Amino acid sequence: MQLSPWPTLRRITSVQLLTQLGTDKGLSLDQCLQQTGLTVLALANPQQDILASQELQVIANLLQALPNQSALGLEAGRRYQLAHYGIWGYALLSSSNLREALQLGLRYLDLTFAFSRIVLHTEGAREYLELDASAVPAPLRQFVLLRDCAAIALIQQELTGQSAPFAAVQLTQPSPDAAEHGLYQQALGCLPDFGLPQSRIELNPQLLDLPLAGGNASTVKLCEMQCRQMLQRHRGRAGLAGQVRELLLSQPGQVPSMPQLASRLHMSERTLRRRLASEQISFRQLLDESRQALAEELLAIEGLSLEAVALRLGYGELSNFIHAFKRWKGVPPRRFRSLRASV
Repeated sequence: MQLSPWPTLRRITSVQLLTQLGTDKGLSLDQCLQQTGLTVLALANPQQDILASQELQVIANLLQALPNQSALGLEAGRRYQLAHYGIWGYALLSSSNLREALQLGLRYLDLTFAFSRIVLHTEGAREYLELDASAVPAPLRQFVLLRDCAAIALIQQELTGQSAPFAAVQLTQPSPDAAEHGLYQQALGCLPDFGLPQSRIELNPQLLDLPLAGGNASTVKLCEMQCRQMLQRHRGRAGLAGQVRELLLSQPGQVPSMPQLASRLHMSERTLRRRLASEQISFRQLLDESRQALAEELLAIEGLSLEAVALRLGYGELSNFIHAFKRWKGVPPRRFRSLRASV
């Protein structure tokens, strides 16, 4: 199983923004969240972590329900204000100039919601941000690229106060209808060149070294230290542990055993146990995390008894499931189910 170039887990903030976009377009929350395993209760929790694959499913749901809106990614990207990025956004606001903010932002890109891999390139006196979304499923790539470009534009606009933050934008997608050109101009500050081999943003050299209003060297140092700690925690949840999490969550209602997982990962149980230990986590911890996520998903299915939920999660006794669920959520599963139904 090949690891994705982005972290397996991410904050739910991006899904909150995407579902807001969907409901603003007339969709229901159920339409936005279908096949994700996410609930309205999870959506209301700003501290909730989700799988990157769940966010991609939300994007797929939006595109399926709104098939004739090819610039939807631009509209999405305009919602990703710096305030939504937490300490990462505050670090950028505290940078001395746009160049420092860009370098810091790219160093901790895995703390953002981008699915594009973004790299800074220099060609003579010109500097570019190159965006690569090739790891994203093909039907979602245009949305992801447009969203990430528009989000970068909004960030630079917030930092500099300039409505046209880029020197130029190049996109791989074919040119849209002329009626949509205004949407691109509004979101990116310029009309891109379309149909090019790479998607990239040429930075405006006049803005890169201008002082930012919120620049504070001591603050940015503290923010970067927190970003570094957060990134270490994120990466600690990736690696082999991230692969195991994805496999445990990949088939709702079925929890593979350790021998089955080891076989799917083409290694022995002993090797799997040893490598997980090197990442300071155990199969039992990962199984517990996954059971919790799957329990919430299964409890959302009307008519599925608690006994059936317990069985699908691998509990031989209902009482063991109830005890585990109370430890996770602080309430018994039946109470949890009734609370969610009343929302």
